[in-house]
Amino acid sequence: MWLGPEEVLGANALWVTERANPFFVLQRRRGHGKGGGLTGLLVGTLDVVLDSSARVAPYRILHQTQDSQVYWTVACGSSRKEITKHWEWLENNLLQTLSIFDNEEDITTFIKGKIHGIIAEENKNLQPQGDENPGKFKEAELKMRKQFGMPEGEKLVNYYSCSYWKGRVPRQGWLYLTVNHLCFYSFLLGKEVSLVVQWVDVTRLEKNATLLFPESIRVDTRDQELFFSMFLNISETFKLMEQLANLAMRQLLDSEGFLEDKALPRPIRPRRNISALKRDLDARAKNECYRATFRLPRDERLDGHTSCTLWTPFNKLHIPGQMYISNNYICFASKEEDACHLIIPLREVTIVEKADSSSVLPSPLSISTKSKMTFLFANLKDRDFLVQRISDFLQKTPSKQPGSSIGERKASIVDAAPESPSAPQEVLEQPTCPSSTPSGCQSCTQEAPTASQGLLKLFQRNSSTEVLGAKGVSAKAKEKMKEESWNIHFFEYGRGMCMYRTAKTRELVLKGIPEGLRGELWLLFSGAWNDLVTHPGYYAKLVEKSMGKYSLATEEIERDLHRSMPEHPAFQNELGIAALRRVLTAYAFRNPTIGYCQAMNIVTSVLLLYGSEEEAFWLLVALCERMLPDYYNTRVVGALVDQGIFEELTRDFLPQLSEKMQDLGVISSISLSWFLTLFLSVMPFESAVVVVDCFFYEGIKVVLQVALAILDANTEQLLGCMDEGEAMTVLGRYLDNVVNKQSVSPPIPHLHALLTSGDDPPAEVDIFELLKVSYEKFSSLRANDIEQMRFKQRLKVIQSLEDTAKRSVVRAIPGDVGFSIEELEDLYVVFKAKHLASQYWGGSRTTAIRRDPSLPCLEQYRIDASQFQELFANLTPWACGLHTPVLAGRMFRLLDKNKDSLINFKEFVTGMSGMYHGDLTEKLKVLYKLHLPPETLPQEEQEGASNEDVQEKRGEEKGTSPQDYRHYLQMWAKEKEAQKETIKDLPKMNQEQFIELCKTLYNMFSEDPMEQDLYHAIATVASLLLRIGEVGKKFSVRVGRKPRDSACSGDHDRATTATVEEESLVPEPHQDAAWEPQPPAAGDPQAKAGGDTHLGKALQESQVVGEGGSSEGQGSPSQLLSDDETKDDMSMSSYSVVSTGSLQCEDLTDDTVLVGGKVSSHTATVHCEGTVDTDWCISFEQILASILTESVLVNFFEKRVDIGLKIKDQKKVERQFSTSSDHEQSGVSG
Repeated sequence: MWLGPEEVLGANALWVTERANPFFVLQRRRGHGKGGGLTGLLVGTLDVVLDSSARVAPYRILHQTQDSQVYWTVACGSSRKEITKHWEWLENNLLQTLSIFDNEEDITTFIKGKIHGIIAEENKNLQPQGDENPGKFKEAELKMRKQFGMPEGEKLVNYYSCSYWKGRVPRQGWLYLTVNHLCFYSFLLGKEVSLVVQWVDVTRLEKNATLLFPESIRVDTRDQELFFSMFLNISETFKLMEQLANLAMRQLLDSEGFLEDKALPRPIRPRRNISALKRDLDARAKNECYRATFRLPRDERLDGHTSCTLWTPFNKLHIPGQMYISNNYICFASKEEDACHLIIPLREVTIVEKADSSSVLPSPLSISTKSKMTFLFANLKDRDFLVQRISDFLQKTPSKQPGSSIGERKASIVDAAPESPSAPQEVLEQPTCPSSTPSGCQSCTQEAPTASQGLLKLFQRNSSTEVLGAKGVSAKAKEKMKEESWNIHFFEYGRGMCMYRTAKTRELVLKGIPEGLRGELWLLFSGAWNDLVTHPGYYAKLVEKSMGKYSLATEEIERDLHRSMPEHPAFQNELGIAALRRVLTAYAFRNPTIGYCQAMNIVTSVLLLYGSEEEAFWLLVALCERMLPDYYNTRVVGALVDQGIFEELTRDFLPQLSEKMQDLGVISSISLSWFLTLFLSVMPFESAVVVVDCFFYEGIKVVLQVALAILDANTEQLLGCMDEGEAMTVLGRYLDNVVNKQSVSPPIPHLHALLTSGDDPPAEVDIFELLKVSYEKFSSLRANDIEQMRFKQRLKVIQSLEDTAKRSVVRAIPGDVGFSIEELEDLYVVFKAKHLASQYWGGSRTTAIRRDPSLPCLEQYRIDASQFQELFANLTPWACGLHTPVLAGRMFRLLDKNKDSLINFKEFVTGMSGMYHGDLTEKLKVLYKLHLPPETLPQEEQEGASNEDVQEKRGEEKGTSPQDYRHYLQMWAKEKEAQKETIKDLPKMNQEQFIELCKTLYNMFSEDPMEQDLYHAIATVASLLLRIGEVGKKFSVRVGRKPRDSACSGDHDRATTATVEEESLVPEPHQDAAWEPQPPAAGDPQAKAGGDTHLGKALQESQVVGEGGSSEGQGSPSQLLSDDETKDDMSMSSYSVVSTGSLQCEDLTDDTVLVGGKVSSHTATVHCEGTVDTDWCISFEQILASILTESVLVNFFEKRVDIGLKIKDQKKVERQFSTSSDHEQSGVSG
């Protein structure tokens, strides 16, 4: 490539001059190419350690003048061919012109201008994003691609100098972090280390420091442990590695590939070595942290942040912290964690103004809201720019949004309250709707009583009189005090989204939220209020859209509706059930990836008690998509991750108990039910709802703290337990007796308590006391620490689930495939890697789009024809040279029974097994089927049809109600039935197909050690089979043809024979297209002519012998051919297979193939062409019997081939798909 001229001093140091003229010098880097010796090793080591550009471009051209010692670089190249092209251009275009100049300075100036002009002309054609990354970074990306053979689609994110510890020896080199791989390269004095690890294979990633390894990063995969150290900035490197590993886990979890953020603003001053992708990932990390801190919607993007102070009127202080600005919010977080948090939605802002600056209050900014609150920020560094950004965002904010004030919600509840006493009577008058017809109950939300208020409002009034005695009076008094405390808090700190959130707010939450304020505060603390206000009418539209629709999710919802808090009066009638149905179904339609998961019904029923349907819906959205990520997907990954964190915390805080719990296996049993339902299914309702209060304010931290406090309170009893059942009983009875004495609602009988009640119930535990203890003992937990632990556990959990899926898939493979369990697992790994490659580099998006994580494990990973072709070429024992893609296409067509252009792992293994583990008959049967058109395989059609039925039924299952379990049992029984196929079931093969089969066999033998013997044997077998076919044709003609047809065939035997040869050896294009999915390219001599030359001669000679009047049984064709002829034919065959690459097909048809066809009559050919196509045929039994006569062929098909070595090679290939090899493969298959 041409380079902008730069000065070079000491031009001959470490470089060797290869060409020179008066104005230019072409040089090669020492040590590159042949030889080099010790100097070459030293130079190679220096290039790696110093990250020299000579690693990528070991050739260069310098400009020089006779009297100057200064050289100028003008071009560099990665290969001799590239640099020679530049050199020749300079000689042809510049040398004559330069000889005219008298002044050397003018020569240099002219050359510089010319080179700059060439570069500018080349850059015209480049796309704008080409300049996104700095030059040094582009150079590093080129090095990475060249060194590790990565394709253009693999993007480098960043690279770092570090040491890789191989044993106890550190190898200094460069670590390249790409979107999908971790790569390391080191070259020290001839010792080369090259590592490539896929992020999806990483099982452990942590930063640690030991005596052996100073501060280092550990990367584990399933089969190796890698240690990297001596980083300049280890924290930055580790953080980036975490992000990339997280992206890979997300890809495994829900098939979401990495998509670069094109809308990211370009930096004003691009940093030297920071790529656009690195900036993108940094921005993502900041966005995620920002959204999590302030519970904002998932599409909110942080625009920037700056340090400032906030005036807090409640304590008359200026609190230092950070102001964050995004497209819809202004947020503030104090440096001290609990001092103050503030969220100001721009939809609430009325005035933004710059106040007068003073020494006490420098650069102040005042923001006023619709709720008459004013916020004063000061000490802003760039106030003018900040005001401009806020103004820009305010202009894009809609001026009026319905229901934008929390006060409106309060008013609607107050207005609805007087009607509430009559609501239960209205419920009784409504006709009850049977659960079998849910669509009848799904009336529009506006018509339902639950559209404007929570179920508790409807059902509490008439039951409140049941609360009798002093306890009830005391509880009501405490409730009034709580309400008063909150009202004072609202007065001092504000109400609604713009409320100052401080340590005081947390204290009030810990003391319990009054029932009248619970729904409002849940909406505020969870951030659900923002979604509710910004999406008016969204829920109603979803309900309308989902009404009457059936799916697997709606069936599961129907099944669980009556199990959702059945002890609560609100869910003992159709009103509560219908509201719950609508909310769950609407969410299932909003988020089909989650759909519905057990435990969602319990949580949603509690949300409905304290809020309207729409509020409950948005609270559920906040829970599933932000506060409890991945909890409610099909594999409850989020809950398993937090279970792992709980185990880790138990080891840290309760080490003695942790060991006992591990032995009993209790933690895995208890934590899922505790976390998935937020204790609602294991504690009395009045107590669990207090935990939910704290959860909405603090997040998952509270749940973990309470769980630890429960174990701590039961330590002595748990240490004395002998088995899991006993431990579960201890914990169950403890949780049943966690009470809320301040509750004003009547106690609700707890079903779990009824099951675990004993003779002597343990002492009651007050929920507020339990929360207090949990904060006192375990408050050292921080949200950042939990996120760090979540990452570590997520790697472990997802890789564990992938291993489980692999074992499940392997178990689903029938035992008769012949592969061992280890071989099947290795095959699954390469099969899955091929599927994931389509997501990496976009070669085939079909498989990525079609992957559905909710499908059975066997169906999740599937590959298309092009991916199968690549796997087939590397794994097949039947290597056919350039004919392999054609054979792969036929094999794919044979395996794709349901004709959806994708095959799953079971189908893939079946195909591999047929080639590796069948006996001679089975292998030949596979080959035979591969050369039959699909329409002649009736059994395949039937299987395809049945599979299509299954697909249709599966489609029905998603659109309507699923089939009864008996239907699946019948399907399973049918699959289990052995489908015996005898060789007599196979249809006969015509002559064209037979010739193609022979062509495939010739190509298969070309690389075998017994090549000549195999050619001789197949020639003999082919000759014999052609004669058998001819005899069979004559017999069928005599029996079933009209006299003129038989005369035609009898009179023109020789012409017929020539026609057979011509048609079989030079097949017409339209005939190939009818049954080959990917015919060879026109310029592919091996596929059309390689190996066919001798085949044509052999078949021709066999037919000539047949024409001489020899009858069946006169001797084998091998006896009729002389030894000299055989020898000549064999040598010709060998030559044609190996050396005819440069010949054209046209030459072969004239000179090589039609040796005996010179005397053929065209008239006869035309008349008898139909006879040849329709009458000549051969059966599988005849082919099998003929091959059994040749021991060489029998040995070839019966020899064992080890697939293990091929799998190892494939794993290496999978990691290193170079662009050139991709191009070559596409050219072949083309």
